[in-house]
Amino acid sequence: MKMLASSCLVGALVAGCATTETSENWQRTGDPLVDGRAAIEHSQKRDRALWEYRTAATAMRRGQFGEAKQWLDDALLTLGGIYGPDKDARKARSYFASESKKTFIGEPYERVMAYYYRGILYWIDGELDNARACFRSGEIMDSDAENKSYSGDYVLLDYLDGLITSKLGSDGSEALKRAQAESRMAKPPDFDLQANALFFVEFGSGPLKYATGQYGEELRFRPGHSPVRAIQIKLNGQTVRAEPYDDLTFQATTRGGRVMDHILANKAVFKRATDTAGNVAIIGGAILASQQGSHSAADEVGLGLLAAGIISKIFSAATTPTADVRAWDNLPQFLSFTAVRLPAGPQAVTVEFLDANGSPIANLTQTVTMTVSDPPRDTVIFVSDKNQ
Repeated sequence: MKMLASSCLVGALVAGCATTETSENWQRTGDPLVDGRAAIEHSQKRDRALWEYRTAATAMRRGQFGEAKQWLDDALLTLGGIYGPDKDARKARSYFASESKKTFIGEPYERVMAYYYRGILYWIDGELDNARACFRSGEIMDSDAENKSYSGDYVLLDYLDGLITSKLGSDGSEALKRAQAESRMAKPPDFDLQANALFFVEFGSGPLKYATGQYGEELRFRPGHSPVRAIQIKLNGQTVRAEPYDDLTFQATTRGGRVMDHILANKAVFKRATDTAGNVAIIGGAILASQQGSHSAADEVGLGLLAAGIISKIFSAATTPTADVRAWDNLPQFLSFTAVRLPAGPQAVTVEFLDANGSPIANLTQTVTMTVSDPPRDTVIFVSDKNQ
């Protein structure tokens, strides 16, 4: 009778753990902007922010800034509310929900980039205070705000924070000092508050995610890569070089400058523990039950151990520690910035992407005409080697 009751409990647990996944498809065209819009409309809700991230980046590279703002604003609303009442997020924090089933907000470096891009768009619109708020939010995303065990270390975020603060008439020197102290590649220059043409620069292909470990529980990163190592901008008789300040592979694989081995191993530890406990209980219960008579106390103990072992195995099977490898897969590898003084009016600009030898990569050279605004408004140009 006790074995029957235990079997019923096992059946209830199996029924409670079963889930059904549905997938949604849309017609792919090969155009990342068209496909991104379709994915935002038709993908599952938990993937919406991921597609908004990707589509916003594509829209920015095509100069469709209004659309980029729309997708980033919606994604940042999701990001801002994910720690509150989102039921998928709460479910994913348990041991019995796959990481990939939670609402996607991304790893810290991905969340930083959402705020970084939105900050650029605010600056384009002349809203410097909102741009600075986005860059500061990006630093918070890169920091351990809860345990305060490390702080954000993006050179460019601190530099832009200080530059805007100075442009708004306050003291941005502390942010500049942080940026220069944090530099691991190029060291950013002192602020030129008279520079009115600002170039936000990105190049290369950023890191991607993959899973390792017995249960696929260890989230790791494939390094990004870039044939481009710097750019030079030719305009109004000037040649200005922009070196990388931040490396997204470094940011993805470190916390406060300390290299991470992997992420999310805690769920696998739980799975191994319950799986082993289940094996021990089943084996022990089977031995006791086989050695005693059918009505002995030891027999009942053995059957109970069998049932407990099966239940533990079900808990182990229900635990899904697999790392979430969904990724914002069209991010750049390197970020940079430069600012120059230009007279108001139209300006012909040539942008050359340089290889490791300092030579221009011919098929990446861009020539555009920009119109410089009258002071004091800044003219902001977004430069990418991924003009899709």
